[in-house]
Amino acid sequence: MNQSSTLSSIIWKRFTRHRGAIVGMVIISIIIVLCVFAFVSPFDSEKSNLAEKYLPPSSTYLLGTDALGRDLLTRILYGGRISLAVGGIAVAISLLIGVPIGALAGYYGGKVDTILMRITDAFLSLPSFLVLILLAAILREVDLPIFQRNSVLTISLVIGILSWMTFARLVRAAFLTLREMDYVSAARALGSSDGRIMLGHILPNGIGVVIVEATLQLGYAIIQEAGLSFLNFGIQQPTPSWGNLIYTAQDHFTKYPWLAIFPGIAIFLTIISVNYIGDGLRDAFDPYKVMEKVGEWT
Repeated sequence: MNQSSTLSSIIWKRFTRHRGAIVGMVIISIIIVLCVFAFVSPFDSEKSNLAEKYLPPSSTYLLGTDALGRDLLTRILYGGRISLAVGGIAVAISLLIGVPIGALAGYYGGKVDTILMRITDAFLSLPSFLVLILLAAILREVDLPIFQRNSVLTISLVIGILSWMTFARLVRAAFLTLREMDYVSAARALGSSDGRIMLGHILPNGIGVVIVEATLQLGYAIIQEAGLSFLNFGIQQPTPSWGNLIYTAQDHFTKYPWLAIFPGIAIFLTIISVNYIGDGLRDAFDPYKVMEKVGEWT
């Protein structure tokens, strides 16, 4: 067995020992599968049926109906597609911005490090949620095809460009340590270019912290999308998302509580599952974690 496969098996063993992470994986997998196959539902997520509005949960409508008589379960599943897509795209945008900045700052140091980290600090000093609201309000009104109202990409971009700083700082810290390792010095002595050293030698050995943070940022991005949509600055009706489902339910919570409770449960289960997975990954990738069993390295 080669070294990489041995390391992978060790990481997997550590991860599977975290019961919360395993439960989280099961729950998030079920949610993703249900959302992907939402089209199997016999109900239309946007077609109204006023004769059956505000029906409580029943055998026909498992989670009840909304103000327009639409099946709430179907709308939650389609809304889950939007919320999960926004979270995934936002994390990808954050990675594309934060990882290169952190890598350049950590590898070159000096003035490059100073300039890039001051930019990072400037972004960290911004009141992020207020800026999110402002950018979302501006971009959704821009008359360009890519920034259309209700655009998942618009909300993802807004969240992503204000969430990359943690990635930059983590990657910088990893590069500052790993660039001094013997294998990096050897690669440099053999004439490897800076790009090859960063991408082929340092980044793969520091990828653990990036994976852990990406998992946690996914949950954070979903919460931000839900918050923006709840304030009516995110995904707009009739396109469902978990946030705007709660927004439309706020005036009817006392009489028809299921309209807000079930989307809230979907958000809660998703976020707590992602956080537990992140905790499990943190333990799995921790090189200084105390071994629980003798012989784990064999």
